Amino acid sequence: MTLREQNVSQLTSTTFDALVIGGGINGAASAAALAGKGAKVALIDRGDFAGSTSMHSSNLVWGGIKYMESNDFGLVRKLCKSRNHLIKSYPSTVQEIRFLTTITKGFRHSPHYLWAGTWLYWLMGNGFTKRPRLLSPTNIKQEESIIDVSKAVGGFEYSDAYLHDNDARFVFNFIRHALDYGATAANYVESLGAERQDGVWVTNARDTTNGNTFEIRAKVLINAAGPWVDQHNSLTGEQTSHQHLYSKGIHLIVPQLTASKRVLAFFADDGRLFFVIPMGNRTCIGTTDTHMDNPDAVVTDEDIRFVLDNINARLTLEKPLTPADIISTRCGVRPLAVEADQGSDRDFFQMSRKHVVDTNRDTAHISIFGGKLTDCVNVGNEIADALTELGVTLPKADFHWYGEPAESVKQQFMAQAKRIKLDALTPETSSELLSTRLWRRYADKAFAMLEKIEADSRQAELLIEETEYIRVELEHARDHEMITELEDFLRRRAKISLVVHHEQLRHSEGLKEACRVLFGDQADARFAAYFDRHTNTRLSGTAAEV
Repeated sequence: MTLREQNVSQLTSTTFDALVIGGGINGAASAAALAGKGAKVALIDRGDFAGSTSMHSSNLVWGGIKYMESNDFGLVRKLCKSRNHLIKSYPSTVQEIRFLTTITKGFRHSPHYLWAGTWLYWLMGNGFTKRPRLLSPTNIKQEESIIDVSKAVGGFEYSDAYLHDNDARFVFNFIRHALDYGATAANYVESLGAERQDGVWVTNARDTTNGNTFEIRAKVLINAAGPWVDQHNSLTGEQTSHQHLYSKGIHLIVPQLTASKRVLAFFADDGRLFFVIPMGNRTCIGTTDTHMDNPDAVVTDEDIRFVLDNINARLTLEKPLTPADIISTRCGVRPLAVEADQGSDRDFFQMSRKHVVDTNRDTAHISIFGGKLTDCVNVGNEIADALTELGVTLPKADFHWYGEPAESVKQQFMAQAKRIKLDALTPETSSELLSTRLWRRYADKAFAMLEKIEADSRQAELLIEETEYIRVELEHARDHEMITELEDFLRRRAKISLVVHHEQLRHSEGLKEACRVLFGDQADARFAAYFDRHTNTRLSGTAAEV
């Protein structure tokens, strides 16, 4: 029985303290916090974990510097503290990175004014990061030769943070924490609605892999469905003080534009921040900000033109980027929390990504609106407080439920890796040593990988061309990461489909071998299903990958 099958079977075996609907960052952090503090928790998601907004971010963990322009200093202060806390708690994963921002003639603020703002930003973050710098156009060109400074009047450099791997991987690690703490979690389990019966929420659920339906019982229902929070509240008849508005954002993944490990920031034609973000040997560019009436977003030709036009106008590339250069795209909606009596006639550029925990004490129902990766620990702690207020006892209320293992554990891992000469097995095409990568991705779970590699050095073989995943990682994903569809691995546990061309993957013998590791006798069927589905969506214009 697979890990997922075990967890699905456990969903009907007890009455949980809480059922979390949705496995994005809000739901994953909530489940990890509650399970770590001793609650009996279940989590379900109708698709894969981090399958929507949480896998379409900029991979940035930032303090919200843009919210300073709308004078939302309280939120900026909170997010800066959250960013700092994540850098300290996940030093291998959440890392400081410099942002080089170029200001052109005619912009609404001068470089000196904005530079002063970055100093305030730095102070609001307790001076935790490197200090800002003021730059002349000449300085900018010296720092990054690909930037077109012909219309520049200056710029500045400041620090925030980014995720070294990817956002969906970061989210799954919270799911992994929750499971380790005793939670029950399953992907591809859909909530068809819930009702309150004799003081308990009874959720009608469906396993989307086979159509089986069953009931899940919980004292408290937590709606963490991301952009679909309002829809699920309609299913349960919940009235809330907040609701969502939606803003679509896309990014394009293209070949590496610069080898420097910094973010290039500009102000796009529509006035919002526009980024060139390092992604290993690729570059991520974007984003857009388009009002949507619903959460179902796709990349359009207009979106692509906007991003390409903006980047080509701001960089001096040998050849302008064209749609042919696009390796993949990211497309999702930002769920923006607003009060329920506010309409959609809002300035999206000025709306923040704050989160709101909306609790109905009469029905023991919690809705989480808005939010972003940076604030995930606060969300988890606030949900734990809300559960306590609803009368659920948390036996380990002070448990520290997040973060990497202690430094002593890391040093033990590195010593063991050195003893077996792990780094000597690092594939030539890798961007970092195996010991560094395995620890960052799996922390103490990587000890078992060392044992397998020591017993059989072939476990360190690179399977899929132009990626950084070795055989032992595929086996770990199969046994411990609930890989149900091939896309779960290619897009969310890893970022392979973001950085490797679709057609190259289709013809990859290494990927076929990886499928045999992941799916056994079902490998060919899962391989064919993935490429049939993505070919069809690409032809119909609804692909999440170009």
